[in-house]
Amino acid sequence: MTDPRIAVILPCYNEEAAIGQTVAGFRAALPTATVYVYDNNSRDRTAEVARAAGAVVRTERVQGKGAVVRRMFADVEADVYVMADGDATYDAASAPMLVDRLIEEQLDMVVGARVTQATAAYRRGHRFGNALLTGMLARLFGRSFTDILSGYRVFSRRFVKSYPALSTGFEIETDISVHALELKMPVAEIETPYFERPEGSVSKLATYSDGWRISTTILTLYRIERPLLFFGLIGAALALLAFVLCVPLLVTYLQTGLVPRFPTAILATGLMILAFLNGFAGLILDTVVRGRREVRRLSYLQHPAPATRA
Repeated sequence: MTDPRIAVILPCYNEEAAIGQTVAGFRAALPTATVYVYDNNSRDRTAEVARAAGAVVRTERVQGKGAVVRRMFADVEADVYVMADGDATYDAASAPMLVDRLIEEQLDMVVGARVTQATAAYRRGHRFGNALLTGMLARLFGRSFTDILSGYRVFSRRFVKSYPALSTGFEIETDISVHALELKMPVAEIETPYFERPEGSVSKLATYSDGWRISTTILTLYRIERPLLFFGLIGAALALLAFVLCVPLLVTYLQTGLVPRFPTAILATGLMILAFLNGFAGLILDTVVRGRREVRRLSYLQHPAPATRA
């Protein structure tokens, strides 16, 4: 493949002030690429400005970045996908470097890790939240990226067409990262400049509510992808509590041959039953997850790897 089809995909919501600059930047950096702007019910002139700048403009009516990414991945046909935000904060000039890394090393995803000296580029608490969530992902799944919330990513076709985009909001980046880690895809991360938003452009990220959604997404994915350990830990905690309640009863029984506290004995028995149920649920779901993971892996392998340039 000497000339891969490259698509730049930009989800947008009320980015009239920045989308023209963003489209122009990617068109200059990747002259052969097609730039797609997916407008997510903007109330300003985002679509008109993007179209005037030379982008192919489409609309997604279901609100939320996750919904837009799902639509983009389904509709756009290309060999390499460059995804960024339409707020001119990501460095379009770095796109050729990211694309070259993906193609030359036959990777499935390259993340543009954000590097900036401008404190105003991040909202208050965003750096801390990103570090916290990155650490959570590393602990839960064994490996991670340094910037899991970066929206600047380059994908292979086989990643895009095998990814079941189920998230609806800003937790989509976390979901994408987990998908790559779970299927053990070849991935990389490259530091790229990160800029302040242009005047008139406002962030749509709600620090606390979206941070909570991302955290719960990680825990939910952990429950889904690691059910044996998830339910096993719950079962172990219940069994430990039942054992603590049983010890005094057992001592009394050995000394007197009597069980004077029946409610406590019944509670301990119930807790132990729940512990075993959690353990068996984990075993059953682990078998189901392994089968589902095999299906996802086979779907992923149906698409060829990015071909190196001749």
